[in-house]
Amino acid sequence: MTILVTGGAGYIGAHVVKLLHDQGERVVVVDDLSTGDAGRIGSARLEQYDLAAPDALDRLVAVMTEEKVNAVIHFAARKQVGESVQRPQWYYQQNVGGMVTLLTAMQTAGVSRLVFSSSAAVYGMPELDTVTEKTQTEPINPYGQTKLAGEWLARAAATAWGLRFVGLRYFNVAGAASPKLGDRAALNLVPMVFDRMAQGQQPVIFGADYPTADGTCVRDYVHVVDLAGAHVAALGYLDREDRQYDVFNVGTGTGSSVRQVISAIAEASGMALNPVIAERRAGDPPRLVASCERIAEELGWTAQRDLRDIVESAWSAWQAGPRAVRLHREETVTPDRF
Repeated sequence: MTILVTGGAGYIGAHVVKLLHDQGERVVVVDDLSTGDAGRIGSARLEQYDLAAPDALDRLVAVMTEEKVNAVIHFAARKQVGESVQRPQWYYQQNVGGMVTLLTAMQTAGVSRLVFSSSAAVYGMPELDTVTEKTQTEPINPYGQTKLAGEWLARAAATAWGLRFVGLRYFNVAGAASPKLGDRAALNLVPMVFDRMAQGQQPVIFGADYPTADGTCVRDYVHVVDLAGAHVAALGYLDREDRQYDVFNVGTGTGSSVRQVISAIAEASGMALNPVIAERRAGDPPRLVASCERIAEELGWTAQRDLRDIVESAWSAWQAGPRAVRLHREETVTPDRF
């Protein structure tokens, strides 16, 4: 089997590429390397271009045909919520436009299986303790809107020309399979805390007065290695004729608060952390935790790793990178150090 992975040089994509390689699959990666790293993808063929570029359609059809691609896993997208609010047209052009190009290329080349990287952002701010796939989708920012639009497009293609489609709605992803594959972008809580530590600053908690056990937001954190396994399980699901569902939550079903994550980081690093409390950020729901019953029942997938596994692997990977935290383990991180 040959699988095309868009965005395969990125943090999550590279973990999926590694797993596919480990299972003996041939992989072709399409990535513009704006945030990806070609060094992550091993022996996979790399096609470097933007899916939203004018010549992307012809190039995609050519590589799908030449490599006899059987399935596509689609990660390539812009994913910064704040940036999407500031540049909504560009986000739609990149994420939705890229999806249109990809689906058109798949139809032209006769490739009918797609695993789509969606997001829990499609739910917006549900007032529920646990979010199921039946929860109403009300994204509150352009990023989430483009992910929901991607699901709509894929579902429409399934009706129109027989696309076999699964959308995986990720919750919070962290951890690393190896130092080489660590998350280097300080865009999510765990690497954001590491980045603050590397600068000699304390982590920041945005709001400590939420209606949760310790006053801080609660999220569902899934290990990126487990998430990679969900993609492989989804590929297998697409071979079945009795596919009842086309979207699945991917999480653990367990929530961890911001304070709990920071405490886990302190334990993994051996450093005392004293978070700074700041004002709440607009748009942060108090709790967002996945119901994972559907994916367990239909795909046979469940997360195997917990918060400690996530944080310890992420810390090891960060320490191997250029922004490692250069302190003795017994020292305390304070703003005036370094």
